[in-house]
Amino acid sequence: MHEEQIREALNAHWRASADGNLDAEHEIYDDDAICDYPQSGERIHGRKNLQALRSHHPGKPSGFQVKRIQGEGRLWITEYMITYEGQAACTVSIMEFRNGKVIHETQYFAYPFDAPDWRSRWVQPMP
Repeated sequence: MHEEQIREALNAHWRASADGNLDAEHEIYDDDAICDYPQSGERIHGRKNLQALRSHHPGKPSGFQVKRIQGEGRLWITEYMITYEGQAACTVSIMEFRNGKVIHETQYFAYPFDAPDWRSRWVQPMP
């Protein structure tokens, strides 16, 4: 699969995620894909389990915004913001592809925090 095709597949995946279209969202995954959530120490085996887990989430996302997609070859990274029950999380998805499908994904979730005043002379607000 060429990089342009992977980027198109990722764009379709993230659109479907934002729209809550679980079937389209999970088309990108291989049947035997693995998804890791390092912060909670969980591993999900298989596309069906991943889709089932996400379909049983108690809160549907109320906001979803892709910040950027970067990658080449088999490794692709997406940075995005997702909001559940009024709480926004900065999220990073690292996807590894084989034969045009995701075989491994790792997702990290971090919650925004206020910058401390002591750093103000060296930083500027992000747009």
